[in-house]
Amino acid sequence: MQEQQGLDRSAHRPLAEGETYQPFVSAQESMLEFSLKAMGLGILFGVIFGAANAYLGLRAGLTISTSIPVAVMTVAAFRVLAKSGRSGNILEANIAQTTGSASSSLASGIIFTLPALWMWGLAPEVGQMVILALSGGLLGVLFMIPLRRYLIDREHGKLPYPEGTACAEVLVASQVGGNRAKGVFWGIGAGVLLKVLTGWLKVIPDHLTIKIPFIQKAQLGVEVSSALFGVGYILGPRVSTIMVGGGLLSWLIIIPAIAYWGANFTEPLYPETVNLIKDMSASQIWTRYVRYIGAGAVAATGIITLIRSIPVMLESFRIGIKHLGDNSSGGNTPRTSQDLSLKWVGVGLLVIVLTLTLVPMGFGVLGGIGERLLAAVLVVIFAFFFVTVSSRIVGLVGVTSNPTSGMTIATLMATAAVFLLMGWTDTAGKAAALTVGCVVAIAASMAGDTSQDLKTGFLLGGTPKRQQMAEMLGILTSSVFVCLAVMLLAEAFGFGSSELPAPQATLMKLVIDGVIDQSLPWGLVMIGIGIAIVCELLRVPSLPFAVGVYLPVATLTPIFLGGILRWWLEGRSKSQEEGDLRREKGILLGSGFVGGEGLAGVALAAAVFILGERPAGIGTGWLGHGLLYELAAAGAIGLLAIWFVRQVRSKA
Repeated sequence: MQEQQGLDRSAHRPLAEGETYQPFVSAQESMLEFSLKAMGLGILFGVIFGAANAYLGLRAGLTISTSIPVAVMTVAAFRVLAKSGRSGNILEANIAQTTGSASSSLASGIIFTLPALWMWGLAPEVGQMVILALSGGLLGVLFMIPLRRYLIDREHGKLPYPEGTACAEVLVASQVGGNRAKGVFWGIGAGVLLKVLTGWLKVIPDHLTIKIPFIQKAQLGVEVSSALFGVGYILGPRVSTIMVGGGLLSWLIIIPAIAYWGANFTEPLYPETVNLIKDMSASQIWTRYVRYIGAGAVAATGIITLIRSIPVMLESFRIGIKHLGDNSSGGNTPRTSQDLSLKWVGVGLLVIVLTLTLVPMGFGVLGGIGERLLAAVLVVIFAFFFVTVSSRIVGLVGVTSNPTSGMTIATLMATAAVFLLMGWTDTAGKAAALTVGCVVAIAASMAGDTSQDLKTGFLLGGTPKRQQMAEMLGILTSSVFVCLAVMLLAEAFGFGSSELPAPQATLMKLVIDGVIDQSLPWGLVMIGIGIAIVCELLRVPSLPFAVGVYLPVATLTPIFLGGILRWWLEGRSKSQEEGDLRREKGILLGSGFVGGEGLAGVALAAAVFILGERPAGIGTGWLGHGLLYELAAAGAIGLLAIWFVRQVRSKA
């Protein structure tokens, strides 16, 4: 092992002819990897961040990559265990983060789709959710096995896999020295505290709304949320500013324009069937009209992203077919190049198809074996295609920019069209189309996560087949807990509520309803498509802008504040090294915010479920509803930002 050194110099550049990469731990060195403590810590941290990501996604429509916070928390746990003589090594830490990070991909696919079942009145059983989660997660890992040698090994330097490389750097730096886990734990504590004050005790307002004078029904807002603030810091100033720009377009221009335009209407405007526009609040106008505009923009940007990626798709698909038989699992193959045998890929695919076909619970109330077999075949076809696409795209742009929603929308539109041709146009057909999209979304998301983890292992000198086993272990153990967390949140708050609007799942429901019922308000959808096209022409990143149009502005404001704070902190750095350190400390602290608020949110849901009602708390009545109320909300956000700055700028 390269003692007290960083990664090999060739870690960030393409290899020259005949050159081989030298990992941190050499292929000749045999080191414990798949240990009980590594698996146990990975499972524990995976459950924590899986539940937290589920809550975040249902609230804001966004999730974050958790590989780095899980990695640093594992290193911290190893140091505690070292005092009792049970310390772990860097490859064990790699296995732990591989196991733990799988839960976030599961959470993404689940919360982007399945809440729509509740909105149709078809609340799924936990068994159905677990079957879908396991099927999608395992497909994502299995299809990556034959692709690893090409995408990770041979394309080294050409596909940087940013999160995977960053995670390797963090693990090496932690091995050499330094305590980086403290920020995650501080962030978790702060996130829990703020959520307790706003959601449990309610002594601080959880949001602030400001009406804009002289502009009819224009308003701004901000949620008092540490998680959204942390997400903004993680995303950075560019993406967060573009997102809030989309929100400002909706709430300061589109909503007032609809209000002025419809002020004299004497009949409700479709899709609203009861209220006149002049009698609707800004939030009602957003729900009944602007949401369709945003849905059109998001769907269009997803499809545009896929069209732009067609060369990558075709190349990835060709590579996937070509390298199906290019696999090494043992013999004289170096330890760092050993994958699980392809026979496990074949057996796994067969088991998944048979399970989805023969177990009625998988696709809900969809017909007989023939119908379920068709749905299972569609799952495998779309999953293989989008796994090959996802694993290559994340190598270029990272997991955060992976267009999973666009892939899911494309899957849902194609599946819904097939079901429409088959005459399966009832609610059962819609639900089955959604479950197909759910499995594919999880598979594509899992492929991105697996690719990043395998890149970390490649740089560190891990054994690929052990990481592949760790991914599957993470899927098997976290799927139940993530699904239970989602069901708990559904029972406590309901999806589509102010607490959990489930924006991505609402979008998927709109897509399926629109295709099968042929009832979309196409005028509004076309406006959204036009917005996406204008963004592309102006070379503005269309996906974050479209997401901003679709989400409430109060959700976007703390994200914007977090991004701007990162710009300010890094811009005030005296050196590149100090700027890099501030970025890393802020990202770890922000990840802790997400974990803390998410855990507190799930715990609050558990309390609501047990008590049968939401805890009354102390209440904000003592603040009144005037200036003091607004100052309390603004003061909470200001204190959070000040404390965040002090933590990031500290020399410790």
